[in-house]
Amino acid sequence: MKVRVDPDKCQGHTLCAMEAPGAFELSEFDGHSTARFETVPADLEQAVRDAAKTCPEQAIVVTD
Repeated sequence: MKVRVDPDKCQGHTLCAMEAPGAFELSEFDGHSTARFETVPADLEQAVRDAAKTCPEQAIVVTD
């Protein structure tokens, strides 16, 4: 499974980092998120899927 955050859609709500703190990094400047890895470790896959569902901007792109 792969994940990325669309920087044009992310508004820095930080919900992804609350749902999957090991998978996302937040900018100290504006709170915008980036994925810590392109390929998600198996133990974080469900948390990343849950984070994608909670993103109000639908900025998290998950592909299998």
